[in-house]
Amino acid sequence: MNAQTVLDVLVRNEMVDQAEADGVLEEISQTGSDIVETLVNFEIFENEEQIWKYLAEDLQAEYVDLREYLPPAELLSTIPAGLARLYGALPVNFDTRGLTVVLVDPFNPQTAEDLRFALGKHIVVGVADGRRVEELIVDHYGGGENDMGEVLAGLAKAGISQDDKIDLQMLEAEANSAPIIRYVDLVLYQAIKEKASDIHFEPFANEFKIRYRVDGALYEMAPPPAHLIQSITSRLKVMSNLNIAERRVPQDGRIMKTVDERQVDMRVSTLPTQHGESIVLRVLDRSSVNLDLENLGMSESLFNYIGDTVEKPNGIFICTGPTGAGKTTTLYAALRRINSIETKLLTAEDPVEYDIDGIIQVPVNENIGLTFQKVLRAFLRQDPDKIMVGEMRDLETAQIAIQAALTGHLVLSTLHTNDAPGAVTRLLDMGCEPFLAAATLEAILAQRLLRAICKGCRTEYAPSDTLLTQLGVSRSDIGERTFFTGSGCEECAQTGYKGRLGLYELLDMSDPLRELVIERAPTLTLKQKAIELGMQTLREDGFRSIYEGRTTIEEVLKYT
Repeated sequence: MNAQTVLDVLVRNEMVDQAEADGVLEEISQTGSDIVETLVNFEIFENEEQIWKYLAEDLQAEYVDLREYLPPAELLSTIPAGLARLYGALPVNFDTRGLTVVLVDPFNPQTAEDLRFALGKHIVVGVADGRRVEELIVDHYGGGENDMGEVLAGLAKAGISQDDKIDLQMLEAEANSAPIIRYVDLVLYQAIKEKASDIHFEPFANEFKIRYRVDGALYEMAPPPAHLIQSITSRLKVMSNLNIAERRVPQDGRIMKTVDERQVDMRVSTLPTQHGESIVLRVLDRSSVNLDLENLGMSESLFNYIGDTVEKPNGIFICTGPTGAGKTTTLYAALRRINSIETKLLTAEDPVEYDIDGIIQVPVNENIGLTFQKVLRAFLRQDPDKIMVGEMRDLETAQIAIQAALTGHLVLSTLHTNDAPGAVTRLLDMGCEPFLAAATLEAILAQRLLRAICKGCRTEYAPSDTLLTQLGVSRSDIGERTFFTGSGCEECAQTGYKGRLGLYELLDMSDPLRELVIERAPTLTLKQKAIELGMQTLREDGFRSIYEGRTTIEEVLKYT
């Protein structure tokens, strides 16, 4: 249950003043304690039961005492295990009024509406001790390993055949049918629980694959029957407010979902294929992303350099790498470092991935003509100190960024190139004048994201001569160094990897490099000069991570 929501209720009803509410919130942020427990400690309420009764009264709902409650099996069966955990819902009564449920978060009105759609029953929301609700859900619904099988069994008669004559009403009815809702919700819940970054729904001639990407690697989920392609696709499009009747052109949408009391944002992309629409969901789960520069796994010297660079009054700092390399996360972390009351920060993004207090963030929308160029021009009239441009896609955007840097602004942006020196060549290929690029560029950071070895099953091993040769080292080079790998355990789903870490390559634009840029020197010449001046390449940073026992040789070879 959200602490801020509870405190807003108390302030509105004059149970506490704003100063007391701020004190409670500060205590929670420092100690991580529960809001109910903190309210009792601050002597705002005598006991926890009094709080729940008060909240029930405010919501005009019934208070349910769960201290001695043991839900009967026939009542538990009214909500499938996957949905109970997904929505934090426990059934406590079923009568002529409908199904009464108590929720972990009774303040989320969308939960009752989602349950009504999924179960086809009228939902009456009660209020009970949230921690007791969670305990009973875990005790009576178990770990949920068999949920997917149960839901798939219920889908046997659901769905629209590919041979059926499909009309809009049939699509809408099937997309909102209870079995389809349950199945799609469970797929999303499992993927989010596994901290997936992307969920792929892929139609083929005789099967419908569902895969999710965790730590950069794809894993396949239990596939549903192939005849459910239309139904599942339509459900996802309904959830993301897309046109379910349009299957000939790509569409983009967005799904907002509350899972375990946290808001998860999913960007949806559809693509027409030979056998149906392929749909990919990009999961933006703020709770699984650490936006602090200190926690990105950089070396101390690199961390200090980036900290100094983003404090500069003007210039351009570029982060480069392929899609999914964590470029935006690095720039967000840099912005948070300089986010203060004395600094005005503006960002132009497509789309805004994470909301950050104190920063004015503008979502680019090319469908209505709100392009990076238009937003950047408007930025220069907003008196900013630092500007972040989601991506330099064309010459006009790059020219405005250079103009902003020349007029006393620090500009942060991203490019898609394989290494740091390649970013300079990319700017010149766009049409930027070499002397302007040389004058404004402060630094370019290339990066990759690798899988980290699971700490629960990390073991020593001796790499083969073949691996060492591919890495470019010999037995004599490695000396007595110890190498590690993951043997596989339950914590990492037997993969040997859990979590990710960054590899970095920093190009510091010193005077010798600026001269080469003005002369339009090729990328290879720039790279050789940068290495001569002390630049550490991505492969060399990979050696650091291998020797520190944080990743494997195979991962470094895969990405560098």
